Amino acid sequence: MTIEKSPFGVSPEGQSIERLAVRNANGLSFAAIAYGATLVSVTVPDVRGNCVETTLGFDSAEGYLGPHPSFGVTVGRVANRIAGGSFQIGKKRFTLPKNEGGNTLHGGEEGFSRRFWTAELFGENGSAGVRFSRVSKHGEEGFPGKLEVVATYTLTVENELIFDYQAVTDRTTPVNLTNHAYWNLAGSGTVLDHELTLHAEYYLPVDEESIPTGESAPVAGTPFDFRNPKRVGADIDVVPGGYDHCYVVHSDTVTAERMPPLRHVAKLVDPLSGRGMDVLSTQNGVQLYTGNKLEGKTDRRGELRRYSALCLETQGFPNAVNQPDFPSVLLEPGKVYRQRTVHRFFAR
Repeated sequence: MTIEKSPFGVSPEGQSIERLAVRNANGLSFAAIAYGATLVSVTVPDVRGNCVETTLGFDSAEGYLGPHPSFGVTVGRVANRIAGGSFQIGKKRFTLPKNEGGNTLHGGEEGFSRRFWTAELFGENGSAGVRFSRVSKHGEEGFPGKLEVVATYTLTVENELIFDYQAVTDRTTPVNLTNHAYWNLAGSGTVLDHELTLHAEYYLPVDEESIPTGESAPVAGTPFDFRNPKRVGADIDVVPGGYDHCYVVHSDTVTAERMPPLRHVAKLVDPLSGRGMDVLSTQNGVQLYTGNKLEGKTDRRGELRRYSALCLETQGFPNAVNQPDFPSVLLEPGKVYRQRTVHRFFAR
């Protein structure tokens, strides 16, 4: 395993930003920065050893400091949408910034993605990575409680990129963390010809503001059915706006005493290059977002197109704080929030 640090830029306040990179002997590598605990690069080889950049992002800090569609960031305190920008715990109602119409998206105006984390490189037993940590103060973005968070990104010799999240709080508060990487295993073009498998019998229908209605619906016989490998673009034209929906992996309630086992959530394959990625997670759901709003955005490759990449965001159910029938995302004092997601890369 090779570990490297290199200059990546400087914040407007003069804080240096370093690129922290890890590479294994197979040519697979990832890089991250402390700003937003952001995954800035994942290079993946094909069977001939040809590596390409498989995520959207930038080659310097400047791009991440400006507006962008959450390329590779750690999303928190609560990923996805909270309807009406508010929720209630007991008799107390909490009001959050509304940064997507009348709703809160990805933790608010800054969330966890526009804040500096503490970063520590490590290497141990055939793996290496970066451990990020930060303290989210009581009242940050309107959320109750001081939240101490650790996000660990680990690369293994088995070509696994592992995301581990852990958090503790001093007051009851919602927690739902994920990484917002945009994947394109071909390294260019769109993902419409990628083959996707989602191991989910149900998905969560949404209203016109992309808020789950509270029901779960079977995928069978619908454009949302990816139980068998299917082109991402096969049915996308009949899904208004493209895919931006949460799929139900399981409905277990996660507790400090019992974290659900890793489940095979998804498989993504680029048939042309043969690069593939299996996704396993302990989370209840996975949000499939097909880059519907990337048109006109830019990254390291220049101007992007709609469907230039897709996201597979493992997470608790969106708006769970306002849906009592969804598995709870509330963390209580004395308990520990834990979740793990594994990206297992292969070539064929």
